[in-house]
Amino acid sequence: MKPPSSLPFATLEWSRAPTARQSRFRVGKLGRFAVALTLCAVCSFAVQAQGVRAEIGRPLQQAGELLRAGKAKEALAKVREAEAVGGRSAAEQQTIDRMKAAAAQRAGDFGTAIQALEAMHAKAGSTEQGQLAEQLASAYVQLRNNAKAGEWISKAVAAGNNSAGVRQMQAYLQGASGDYNAIAKDAAAQVSAAEQAGRRPDESDLLRLADAQQRTGNSNGYIVTLEKLLTHHPKKDYWSAYLGRLPRKAGFADRFALDLMRLRLASGTLSKTDDFMEMAQLSLQAGLPAEARRIADQGFKAGALGTGSEAGRHQRLRDLAIKQEGEAKATLEGQIDEAKAMKEGDTLVKIGYGLVSLGEVDKGIALIQEGIVKGNLKRAEDAKLRLGMAQLQSPKTKSAAVQTLRSVKGNDGAAEIARLWTILGAA
Repeated sequence: MKPPSSLPFATLEWSRAPTARQSRFRVGKLGRFAVALTLCAVCSFAVQAQGVRAEIGRPLQQAGELLRAGKAKEALAKVREAEAVGGRSAAEQQTIDRMKAAAAQRAGDFGTAIQALEAMHAKAGSTEQGQLAEQLASAYVQLRNNAKAGEWISKAVAAGNNSAGVRQMQAYLQGASGDYNAIAKDAAAQVSAAEQAGRRPDESDLLRLADAQQRTGNSNGYIVTLEKLLTHHPKKDYWSAYLGRLPRKAGFADRFALDLMRLRLASGTLSKTDDFMEMAQLSLQAGLPAEARRIADQGFKAGALGTGSEAGRHQRLRDLAIKQEGEAKATLEGQIDEAKAMKEGDTLVKIGYGLVSLGEVDKGIALIQEGIVKGNLKRAEDAKLRLGMAQLQSPKTKSAAVQTLRSVKGNDGAAEIARLWTILGAA
């Protein structure tokens, strides 16, 4: 069961069909060691309890000591020695079963462990039945009997056991079954429950949901879930997956190519030489030479530019950005006067964002706002996007930036870019 390539699901151990060795590590580590140690503690107490004869208690006590020393097979032999004593009472058999389950799990004898656990489950109270059912599910997973494991997981849940271990095994079993509709339904319920309770959804639940959505062709749901991963568990891998997919979204406008590069730079996912060169060139084409110069500077600092056979070309691009930056500063005031005389506010918005890129953030924000108020804008949502991006760069207006960015609407990419900046701004 190979995970899809567009999202790094290598960390999703539950989503793959297990080898025998993998399944023993994944679920065994979850259940076997912790369960065995818990049972040992119970057994140490139970061996000393009244009603256990010495000929049974002595080998069980020795079994506990052997388990603590890591000698599980020897411990299981001692348990069988106690079990060979005739005329056992119900209390003695229960104590033997507990120690047998602990020793057998540690020894990897899951058939024996299941026999003991099922005997214990039949006589246990409702609370303990839920815990034992979880242990039985874990043991059946070790035997790669997922059908029986699923039965015992259902019994654990019915008994009120909704532990993290139970949820992890449910996810594992669903992944092994290949029923991605069921996985999506279960993971979506977990995410929704967390959101309704005001909690951050677990990363594992979001990853399960994203994986299942992609496998079932739910592209829109997949994008929404990816965005939630960025919001609650931001990582470079998730940024790469989201930003790599966004330009392929129906209706996404080509004019946002530079915006995508900006988001990649801000999220730490832009690192290649060609990326720095492309972004600097796009900035120059957009009339933002100061931004182009900064991109080139970052590329040189990162070692992506200024080396190799193209080093001269890299330097020429940087020199051009510096030259045009100087020219822009020299003609800026005249451009502002001309823009204020126009009926449309688009040029004011453009010059205002240019000022922001030059480091005059507050003055640039004021011009963008003036352009928006003037109106007659060709793309009003783009103007709000530029305003929100500019506001993020000033401590005075950073809180207002979120409100501005959240107000951006549309289906051409502006709204998605605005939401991504709110995520980065909150980081």
